Amino acid sequence: MHLCRGNYRSTYMGSGAYDAVADVLFNRINVHGHFMEYDAERAGSFEPLRLLPKGRVAVLGLVTTKNGELESKDLINRRIEEATNYADLDQLCLSPQCGFASTEEGNTLAEDEQWAKLRMIAEIAKEVWG
Repeated sequence: MHLCRGNYRSTYMGSGAYDAVADVLFNRINVHGHFMEYDAERAGSFEPLRLLPKGRVAVLGLVTTKNGELESKDLINRRIEEATNYADLDQLCLSPQCGFASTEEGNTLAEDEQWAKLRMIAEIAKEVWG
C-alpha cells in the first residue's frame, strides 16, 4: 500500500505526519507492506513505525522523485538508522518516495537523474541489507 501525498509535475498536495493514521494504517489495514513517503520534513518523524506489527514491512521512501538532486548516501544511511529506533531493520526497506512519472507530464528531473537515484538506492540497499 502506497500512501501518496501527490506527485503531479514535482508537486505535492498533502503534508503531515503519519501519527494520526498510524494505528489504523498498521493495525486495521491488512497489507504486507506500507510504502511511506519520508523524503521531506513534511512527513513527520519515524515514531509511528513503533506500531508496525511484526511480519509487516515499511518501505521508506527516503529518496525524492520531485527533483534531480542526488541525495547524500550518508544522510540516507543515517535516516535508515534513525528509523531502526522504532522498527527492526528487517522490517524496513528503501525506495523512492513515489513514482518518477505518476502522470503523462512526469516530474521535473531528467531520465539520467532518475537512473542515478535508482542506482544509489540499490547500492545503499546492498550495503545495509546485504
